[in-house]
Amino acid sequence: MKGKTRSLPVSYRLAVTSRVLAAVLGGYIVAALASVSLSLWVPMPRADAVVTGMMISFLVYLGAVIWCFACRSAARAWFGMLVPSLVLAAVAGLAYWVGHS
Repeated sequence: MKGKTRSLPVSYRLAVTSRVLAAVLGGYIVAALASVSLSLWVPMPRADAVVTGMMISFLVYLGAVIWCFACRSAARAWFGMLVPSLVLAAVAGLAYWVGHS
């Protein structure tokens, strides 16, 4: 049976591409900053804190990816990656500043 092939609109394709980029890049940044923040703030030996931060970063990355595809819009997905990134960067910077004062 021959028929017309229905193609998806370009706006839909761009929205999905934007969500994928938010999930991959934004999720990586949020997970990395969470790992660094936890390793600086957790009161345990440095090696244990780093391993704990890295293990928890996998859960953070999973949550970030789920968030990006559960949002109503791609803009909200990006906003949801930007805000935690800024907060975690401030927390890591504060830990670094306090530790080196």
